[in-house]
Amino acid sequence: MSQFAHTENRPRATSEHTQFVDYKAVEELRRMLTPNGKILSRKRLGASARAQRNIARAIKRARFMALLPYTSATL
Repeated sequence: MSQFAHTENRPRATSEHTQFVDYKAVEELRRMLTPNGKILSRKRLGASARAQRNIARAIKRARFMALLPYTSATL
């Protein structure tokens, strides 16, 4: 018998109520960045490939619009 019980992992990035990632939702996008400002991996976010592409696109748009910083200087 296994020492650890299996728990169901629910994706954090894509839940039932979040179908579209908006670049204007800065606080939601900020949680998907590392303290240095890098985009977290799919494995850490629990996102599908399509959701990860949408997240990356939204973060890049928010950076371009100066809603998110490119580096950690202002995180």
